Amino acid sequence: MKTEKVIDHIVNWLKDYAAKSNVNGFVIGISGGIDSAVTSTLCAKTGLRTLCVEMPIHQAKSQINRAEEHITQLKKRFANISNVEVNLTTVFETFKTEVPTVVDSDQLFLTLANTRARLRMSTLYYFAGLHNYLVAGTGNKVEDFGVGFYTKYGDGGVDLSPIADLLKSEVYELAKALDVPTSIQNAAPTDGLFGDSRTDEDQIGASYDELEWAMKMDNEGKSENNFTGREKEVFHIYKSLNNRNQHKMNPIPVCEIPINLK
Repeated sequence: MKTEKVIDHIVNWLKDYAAKSNVNGFVIGISGGIDSAVTSTLCAKTGLRTLCVEMPIHQAKSQINRAEEHITQLKKRFANISNVEVNLTTVFETFKTEVPTVVDSDQLFLTLANTRARLRMSTLYYFAGLHNYLVAGTGNKVEDFGVGFYTKYGDGGVDLSPIADLLKSEVYELAKALDVPTSIQNAAPTDGLFGDSRTDEDQIGASYDELEWAMKMDNEGKSENNFTGREKEVFHIYKSLNNRNQHKMNPIPVCEIPINLK
């Protein structure tokens, strides 16, 4: 990949889109992870105002530290960076007291994790509305179009997606070229939605390198029957998630009324 040219292309795309949309800049949630670090740096390089928002909800200290390190570095490098922290822990806990009580289960655990992401989305749009900014998404190609590893109307609720055509490995290439803090480049990817130490790989059952391979094989028309052992297992994981999460990747279905009924 021609990394520097890709960076220039994305930065110019961001500037053009902002100009056509007649907005003042970008707002982005900073998690301490590689995707938000790369995306916020790309937004910063446009020269447009870029608001970095931390939104901890029972967040691990290591994630908070990485997010703060990244924002501090960005503010030293770019004059157009501002930041704010909105601690949503109390909001999240209050929400839980207002919804019906159910027996603890894996489904409840996942539902509450997705609720965290949706509270953050609402917060980002609050600031976007205040300042006439666009919400910049942080999803990469594997997450957004491979396995659908994001929350619908949570971190999937954005105005534009600067890195959604980049594989995870390519995001890491950009991170190195953009001087993203080493602590973030070396950290195991995690969505941080469960309040524990589980990584993306723990949740998915495969690494991003493996998922990129499976995505490539799927695009080439391969099936599980073409593989054995770990490759077969990974391909099955990929296809299962891809099929299950099509509702995230495809446009919302619209019930079209036949003309003779109108």
